[in-house]
Amino acid sequence: LLIPFPQQSGLYEYKIFGGLADVPPKLCVDVYMDLDFRKKWDQYVKELYEKTYDGEKVIYWEVKYPFPLSNRDYVYIRECREMDVDGRKIWVVLAKSVAVPQCPEKPGIIRVKSYKQSLVLESDGKAGCKVYMYYFDNPGGNIPSWLVNWAAKSGVPAFLKDIQKACLNYSKST
Repeated sequence: LLIPFPQQSGLYEYKIFGGLADVPPKLCVDVYMDLDFRKKWDQYVKELYEKTYDGEKVIYWEVKYPFPLSNRDYVYIRECREMDVDGRKIWVVLAKSVAVPQCPEKPGIIRVKSYKQSLVLESDGKAGCKVYMYYFDNPGGNIPSWLVNWAAKSGVPAFLKDIQKACLNYSKST
């Protein structure tokens, strides 16, 4: 589901509702939060690590973009909480971009300064989980419409398939 961003900016907010069969929500959260494991299964990760700056854990993530576009990088914080809502266990992961002077922009890579993501997972009542994700970023530069269309039609659904496969392989590789 694509929602145009307000002010006619040409940007999109992504809202995803779906399910991952045979993937319990806690396993999905563990895989999602494991940055080292993500480097193994996410083909778009160029660089990904967490460091502490001024007592705050900050994540640096460089994403491979297709030629001839420049890669993008993100500097962000995130938090994961497990909640009990009327007897239902719900996991919430929130992430947003931050400016950190110790993590300056790199030449040839476009810094994504506006990034926000919310991920909510809960059991589907069987062996899997229900997934809700809200995602927005402003990738900067001139992104061709073919790439925006690919992200909407193929990239986001492919990410869900990739994370499902990663979850099924997680216990084998850790």
